[in-house]
Amino acid sequence: MLLSKRPENDRHSTKSKNMKEFVMIVRLAELPEVKFSPEDVEPLMNVWETWVDSIIAKNILVSRGNRLGADGRVIKNGILTTNGPYVETKEIIGGYLIIRANSIDEAAEIAKGAPLVGNGTIEVRSIFSDND
Repeated sequence: MLLSKRPENDRHSTKSKNMKEFVMIVRLAELPEVKFSPEDVEPLMNVWETWVDSIIAKNILVSRGNRLGADGRVIKNGILTTNGPYVETKEIIGGYLIIRANSIDEAAEIAKGAPLVGNGTIEVRSIFSDND
């Protein structure tokens, strides 16, 4: 989950200029602060922050991204759809990170190590650059 109490660490240098950027989209069934008490959330968030620190130490973090709220609106063909594009889906996009990796498979391996707080998934997508 993406509750960060630490300062933003954006645009770190990379090991290789050939590395590509990937976004890791964190999807959750519910926000941790709704499911857990503040006392229970803090140690879980410390585990998350330790994992993010390991990404920083590897010099592959591009952006911590931002935490996203549970509310949202989707516009499709000029029509407002509330509660997301699929009415039956209640998942929350809790936030995102942007990392650098040599391939989408490598980025997925990095994402596998993420200690999600609560029930959720991480989607990994490549980010197009001017060189693509």
